Amino acid sequence: MSFPLLTATAVLPAVGAIATAAVPAAQRTAAKWLALLVSLGTLVLAIVVLVRFDPGGARYQLTESHAWISDFGVRYELGVDGIAVALLALTALLIPFIILAGWHDADPLETGSKRWRPTQGFFALILAVEAMVIISFEATDVFLFYIFFEAMLIPMYFLIGGFGDRAHAGSDENAAAQRSYAAVKFLLYNLVGGLIMLAAVIGLYVVAGNFSLAEIAQARANGSLHMATSTERWLFLGFFFAFAVKAPLWPLHTWLPNAMQESTAPVAVLITAVVDKVGTFAMLRFCLQLFPEASKWATPVILVLAVISIIYGALLAVGQRDIKRLVAYASISHFGFIILGIFAMTSQGQSGATLYMVNHGISTAALMLVAGFLISRRGSRLIADYGGVQKVAPVLAGTFLIGGLATLSLPGLAPFVSEFLVLVGTFTRYPAIGIIATLGIVLAALYTLVLYQRTMTGPVKPEVSAMPDLRARELVVVTPLIVLLIFLGVYPKPVTDIVNPAVKQTMSDVHKTDPKPAVEAAK
Repeated sequence: MSFPLLTATAVLPAVGAIATAAVPAAQRTAAKWLALLVSLGTLVLAIVVLVRFDPGGARYQLTESHAWISDFGVRYELGVDGIAVALLALTALLIPFIILAGWHDADPLETGSKRWRPTQGFFALILAVEAMVIISFEATDVFLFYIFFEAMLIPMYFLIGGFGDRAHAGSDENAAAQRSYAAVKFLLYNLVGGLIMLAAVIGLYVVAGNFSLAEIAQARANGSLHMATSTERWLFLGFFFAFAVKAPLWPLHTWLPNAMQESTAPVAVLITAVVDKVGTFAMLRFCLQLFPEASKWATPVILVLAVISIIYGALLAVGQRDIKRLVAYASISHFGFIILGIFAMTSQGQSGATLYMVNHGISTAALMLVAGFLISRRGSRLIADYGGVQKVAPVLAGTFLIGGLATLSLPGLAPFVSEFLVLVGTFTRYPAIGIIATLGIVLAALYTLVLYQRTMTGPVKPEVSAMPDLRARELVVVTPLIVLLIFLGVYPKPVTDIVNPAVKQTMSDVHKTDPKPAVEAAK
């Protein structure tokens, strides 16, 4: 039997989480290094998966299938297509940077006080989330996917509620209450979505008799499985609702600003650059593949919601006074673009959406982690408390600017290519929607440049006059992300070559072809 590479990629961080949590309390530094080494080992395995994956081969590769709960048709089935491989690699890439960026975020605040926090638990929870996200990308059994789709909420709940921003963990019980509120809101929103999805998962089993994604899709394709129109639509809505909460799509987004505001910067990156990608990925893998006709039926409404997310998120980002909330609302706008590309039902739109997932993960990580370094120095998230930072910390200001320019999709940086593909793919089928969505680009330029101007330029405020520039560890975190933003902005082909065959198969699932040009090219 061949080596179970996909299982190993998920099991290594899971075992690492247990080992990190078991490190004696006095050995905090050892726990950090153990977590970092495990995350690097997972990255190596993800690179092996990437190398062994053949974009021109079978749809699902490196597959594993074992009986699990035979009486209910549940199997342990894993497999990756191009979309899953790209997101698996993104997850494995970001976790070591998240760990390095949060190196001191869970250190004891005061020796012997109630404000002590378990360092080992912080890093163990990050590895646990990584394991659950990875297996969610790999699972081709619907029930197996559902288990980890829901299970990842538990470590995320403790990361949000138990490890708040050090700049605000300080004094009063109000900070703890706000973190608790954000964590509970995150959990309740996602649990409600998950419970609705569970009902749909059960309904799918009643109709199909098993949970295998490949078998159900094949049975639908050859006509041996028929779903009544109303049944398919209700099942689609059950799945889509859960994924829209996770994504997050307006109006199910309100948990995200609170969660990102109260989290440490690395945990905020974990939320929006890693965990939330499971929602948009699942729309492609499950909604479109299992319920193609219902997906087309719901497309007009979903496109409207996506456009509202784009404009609404950008408008609220413009008016924010809190740096983290600004990035949170910007992410809501960006997820609107991703969902717009998925449901535009064009190859350009879906390729752009998948590429956007990768590029958004990198750009948000770069911007939020630099913002976290900035906040940790000043002790405030408020934009008004900064000014003139570029004069005292030019490297920090420069990396912050590049992260911000990537967020507004400046040509030459990675998000531009994906946003361009989404808009082109949308415009070819829904020109009015595409035109309205472009307003999000204008608003992104506004909130990004205003943020930079108010924090980095102008007179140096006394509170930031002694602010140190980026340290060696912080440069190790930020530099590779900046390099990737530039490289994928100039040469996105390595990612598009992997995802395009999977996109074509998804387009085939929903029986859609790209619209012909309105004007024939001159012969």
